[in-house]
Amino acid sequence: MSKIGATDLASFLAIANHKNFRRAAAEIGCTPSALSHALRTLEERLNLRLFNRTTRSVSLTEVGERLYSRVGPAFRDIEDAIDDLNSFRDQPVGTLRINVARAAAQMELLPWVSGFLAEHPDANIELGIDNAIVDMVAEGYDAGIRFGETLAQDMIAISLGPRQRTAIVASPAFFEKHPRPRSPKQLKDLPCIRFRFEDGRIYAWEFARGGIELKVEIDGPLTVNDQELGISAALDGIGLAFAFESQVEGLLREGRLIRVLADWCPYYPGFYLYYPSRRQMPAVLRAFIEYIGRGRPA
Repeated sequence: MSKIGATDLASFLAIANHKNFRRAAAEIGCTPSALSHALRTLEERLNLRLFNRTTRSVSLTEVGERLYSRVGPAFRDIEDAIDDLNSFRDQPVGTLRINVARAAAQMELLPWVSGFLAEHPDANIELGIDNAIVDMVAEGYDAGIRFGETLAQDMIAISLGPRQRTAIVASPAFFEKHPRPRSPKQLKDLPCIRFRFEDGRIYAWEFARGGIELKVEIDGPLTVNDQELGISAALDGIGLAFAFESQVEGLLREGRLIRVLADWCPYYPGFYLYYPSRRQMPAVLRAFIEYIGRGRPA
């Protein structure tokens, strides 16, 4: 068997991390076809199949899982050792990969990112927008941004901002045709804009007041998987939308949206930057954490 090099294993790890040839190819800077050819060559040299591949999915075989469990930690140790050299520089270099829900990116993260990049011109930040809760380490991310209540217990978390409160909103034109609900249960009789999670579940709107907590299964003519799109649909009069105050405060001031059931809308823990405990933290992540620790950007 001919010698297997670091480049071969790096290609294997990229595919194993992403389970997607296009994203893996983008990470290592080649075309998907070139990466597919490299994998076939590696499997032929090993005389073993490392992945099960169909037109819709990529998954590790048992042999591939075994190789991944041995090679993955070794490569992370190498990356940590190289990244540790950043401590000898005045400015961190390299790419910080952050997995973030779209709403969190728009509502909280971008001001932090812009301020950090202005101070650290040699650093890069790659945002992976994903509303699903992903295995951050397996997907090759350094950190993630989510609500505090959704974080795994084994993660280190740093607050990015204050609590977030929900808001139920619709356009003035909508309320010319429909009554304003006085209780959450009345939403069942009104057209609402539903939100579907990445796993296929439809979100049941959550309410709380005076120790009473309610979940309401709403219905309506439109279902989306993006909150901003739902707000746009509310502006067009399609239905009531579930949003966060910070997303709609400007539209409420301008009178383009009207809020209802405010006394039933609870607060949630704000957004947090979270990351796994590691022996050696990437220098660019360490610098980003230090930047956050100095307080909210202007």
